[in-house]
Amino acid sequence: MAEQQQFYLLLSNLMKSGRDRFVWMFNAKSNILISCLARSFSQMAAVLLRRLMSSSFEEVYPSLAIDVQTAIKTELLAGIQSEGSPNIRKKVCDIAAELTRNLIDDDGNNQWPEILKFLFDSVNSQDVNLREAALHIFWNFPGIFGNQQQHYLEVIKRMLVQCMQDQENPQIRTLAARAASSFILSNESNTALLKHFSDLLPGILQAVNESCYRGDDSVLKSLVEIADTAPKYLRPNLEATLQLSLKLCADTNLTNMQRQLALEVIVTLSETAAAMLRKHTNIVAQIPQMLSMMVDLEEDEEWAMADELEDDDFDSNAVAGESALDRIACGLGGKIVLPMIKQHIMQMLQNPDWKYRHAGLMALSAIGEGCHQQMEAILSEIVSFVLLFCQDPHPRVRYAACNAIGQMATDFAPTFQKKFHDKVLLGFFTHFLKKILTKYKYRVCEGDVISALLQTMEDQTNPRVQAHAAAALINFTEDCPKTLLLPYLDSLVQHLHVIMVAKLQELIQKGTKLVLEQVVTSIASVADTAEEKFVPYYDLFMPSLKHIVENAVQKELRLLRGKTIECISLIGLAVGKEKFMPDASAVMQLLLKTQTDFNDLEDDDPQISYMISAWARMCKILGKEFQQYLPVVMGPLMKTASIKPEVALLDTQDMENMSEDDGWEFVNLGDQQSFGIKTAGLEEKATACQMLVCYAKELKEGFVEYTEQVVKLMIWLGSLTCFSRVRVAAAESMPLLLECARVRGPEYLTQMWHFMCDALIKSIGTEPDSDVLSEIMHSFAKCIELMGDGCLNNEHFEELGGILKGKLEEHFKNQELRQAKRQDEDYDEQVEETLQDEDDNDVYILTKVSDILHSIFSSYREKVLPWFEQLLQLFVNLICPHRPWADRQWGLCIFDDVIEHCSPSSFKYAEYFLRPMMQSLCDTSPEVRQAAAYGIGVMAQFGGENYRPAFTEAVPLLVGVIQAPDSRAKENVNATENCISAVAKVMKYRPECVNVNEILPHWLSWLPLNEDKEEAVHTFNYLCDLIESNNSIVLGPDNTNLPKIFVIIADGVANESIKGEDGCSKRMANVIRQVQVSGGLWTQCVSALNETQQKAIQDLLNTA
Repeated sequence: MAEQQQFYLLLSNLMKSGRDRFVWMFNAKSNILISCLARSFSQMAAVLLRRLMSSSFEEVYPSLAIDVQTAIKTELLAGIQSEGSPNIRKKVCDIAAELTRNLIDDDGNNQWPEILKFLFDSVNSQDVNLREAALHIFWNFPGIFGNQQQHYLEVIKRMLVQCMQDQENPQIRTLAARAASSFILSNESNTALLKHFSDLLPGILQAVNESCYRGDDSVLKSLVEIADTAPKYLRPNLEATLQLSLKLCADTNLTNMQRQLALEVIVTLSETAAAMLRKHTNIVAQIPQMLSMMVDLEEDEEWAMADELEDDDFDSNAVAGESALDRIACGLGGKIVLPMIKQHIMQMLQNPDWKYRHAGLMALSAIGEGCHQQMEAILSEIVSFVLLFCQDPHPRVRYAACNAIGQMATDFAPTFQKKFHDKVLLGFFTHFLKKILTKYKYRVCEGDVISALLQTMEDQTNPRVQAHAAAALINFTEDCPKTLLLPYLDSLVQHLHVIMVAKLQELIQKGTKLVLEQVVTSIASVADTAEEKFVPYYDLFMPSLKHIVENAVQKELRLLRGKTIECISLIGLAVGKEKFMPDASAVMQLLLKTQTDFNDLEDDDPQISYMISAWARMCKILGKEFQQYLPVVMGPLMKTASIKPEVALLDTQDMENMSEDDGWEFVNLGDQQSFGIKTAGLEEKATACQMLVCYAKELKEGFVEYTEQVVKLMIWLGSLTCFSRVRVAAAESMPLLLECARVRGPEYLTQMWHFMCDALIKSIGTEPDSDVLSEIMHSFAKCIELMGDGCLNNEHFEELGGILKGKLEEHFKNQELRQAKRQDEDYDEQVEETLQDEDDNDVYILTKVSDILHSIFSSYREKVLPWFEQLLQLFVNLICPHRPWADRQWGLCIFDDVIEHCSPSSFKYAEYFLRPMMQSLCDTSPEVRQAAAYGIGVMAQFGGENYRPAFTEAVPLLVGVIQAPDSRAKENVNATENCISAVAKVMKYRPECVNVNEILPHWLSWLPLNEDKEEAVHTFNYLCDLIESNNSIVLGPDNTNLPKIFVIIADGVANESIKGEDGCSKRMANVIRQVQVSGGLWTQCVSALNETQQKAIQDLLNTA
């Protein structure tokens, strides 16, 4: 009865307001009772008090009276000293640390100075419990000294050293090592401090070793965090760190978790300090020890017959070793890893023990991504060797061989498919069909082979291996060029059909489904690649697939049913509307039935994501006819897209109580805190968002009824920081939704844009992921182009200007940081590769800045120039001669837009860009030459009178680029064609600046333009101008140049430089028709053409 009253008291007090709850919890904590019940109650109050202080401090603590605040602080310190229970004492220390964290003001002043005195007194006390408490508080909040830290630095160091040398109390040594690690982590960017505290590292390593053998891995976890966050702190003792980690990893007396954590130290360093690690080749050479962990497999007689694919046991040594090998290969690179590990793998593959062969093949799978370049050179040797193991006597080795083939098909696509299609496909046929294709192949047409086979199939059959072979085939066909697959298509499809029918019968009789699930996906993948070439096989599969969807309604068949729905929709998309339409109604009814039951599906039902994607494919197939199904589809789709992710801010202790196996993932924020997110349902959410994008794109005005609710959802989704694919879909949807809304008129469209605009601009400023940011910027630019002049107000321009200024300044700063890294002692060629990747990333964002400016200039024209002037100096910096070529390219592109859209007003900036643009015409970078040449062209077309003197200088430079010996080389051709077009524009729009008659014969010899389609139209239109005006130089004496002109036109059509629907093609066709009526000249012109060119001329006449 007393316990029940205690429970009701707890419940009622927890329901109080924040302030009352705080005081009540404090009172509960301060009245520690002796009885067991009271002790557990007090412990819970301590936990809740700490959480309340962490989450609601600002709304509760400052409102307490000063005497209550003082009493709380006094009682906490007294409680630490008097508490007899170690567990409760720790929790009180946690409260004290949390309170101190909140009592550090914005200037770094600790408003609880008494706790610092308590810390120093306790750490020097003879009472081991007080020393332990002091270290625990410091570990929990290493920033406790606030702005006095520098002053106390020597004291802190002495305190930690003294405690790490306490020979009598191992728990003190352990806590001191953890506290030292926590202090290092909280000062990760303070290089001087890290160097000053480097002599603590040997003590930390010693504590790692000692504590592991006492069953405590807490210091080892701290070492992993240091390797992740402050790897350079380990540099002075890197060899000792690696030796210790390798020793612990190899010690089978330790637990699997401890061994894996030791391995994690090395793996993390390979990711965070790869260059530093590469220098210690003698230690790195011992890394293949992890291969021994991959051999840690158990015999399982039921493994090969399992019909459910369970998730890999991520706690197992085998999986941990494989994952570590993958990450180390990516971190250290193939030049280091492949030579180091190749011999070990070869020895394992020749071992009579199946576990070693399995591990060797899985190792090959793991290193493919990281050793891509090095493995590609010896891929033929590797593939030939791996295929031998498809016939290995042990099923798990055959499984591993399939895994290796599938992984290589992904890692080395499409090279792998091009080189090994014959070997791999034949190998898969053999492995798939086994006895079906050997003993019973001749009876396939008779119809009774499947049942006969199932009755007589031997026990040695291994469905799990068959299923994995099908999975590998999926990997192969997904990235296989269509032309390579077609010669095998008939045989491949027939084989898949035999297996599908056999396994469908097996499902009916035995309930086994694993192989059938994978074969259905294989069929879908083959159809997706074969596209319209799959039409002859459509009727072979569709009846069985519809049968599965109709009848596979049991819970255990949900995945099979979902994959079959996917297969049907992919086949429909491949064969096209005409072939699919007779079945479309029946398929839609099946999907509608499932959709009707959507609300009854469990949240983790695999059918959900397959259904969502299938509806989108049906939309692509049916086009406007799909609109009638939107009322049924949109409800569940919006529900899935609207799932709110579960997130939490947790401290270290809370996180330990939550398992990643429960679907939570964590990001360490430092200061003993982590951000957690429950990932279950996020993939489905992302898929649903992408399908909304698909509907908007395909249905356009047919989607208008849903634009308002979708826009509201997408604005909210764009603010979510937890899943990048969702934010990408949200950004991508914005211009598409505006397109949909146009049908409702300008007022509705403007309202929708105003709702979007603020959110998009804010996202550009806050988005941390560069891939997502580029999509947001691209969508924003498209929206401005769509909405046009007036879509941005002064506040928008001010905010956008500040954001773009920040992006450009960040761009310059990042370049400086990369230059600094090139001076680092660990710099090597692989670091340079990483820096180049970072640079490419930055440049891509720069291209999106250019996109936004292009959309603004094209919409607002010269009206926007006062705003542009605020950013002018940053763009001038981009085109300075010392900048990287990509900066100069995109800087010139921005000034190209100013000239094209803001002339003649653009001339007032000529002092900044004209000289760099002229110099750039002869730049060593073709991209820079192209941007400069385009600028000269638009300068002639739009610039105005003020630019006239520039063309006298520019044309000889342009001609020099065109006539260079390698001007038509692949890397130069786009720049060259822009030069040719620029010359044409100067002759057309500024003929007074050049000798047109002298240039024309040369210009005609440079045609046609085949690569830059946009500039090709300009040149062909100018050519038409000249022909239509009977220009004697172009036509030649007695029209002798006409056969050459025919060749130019024919090549332009053949290369699709001229499209049948544009005005230029009509003008060209008229030229051809005029010649057609003069028999002799026509014959002469046509006879100069080859067969391809003649066909091109005929196509032009037929379409234009």
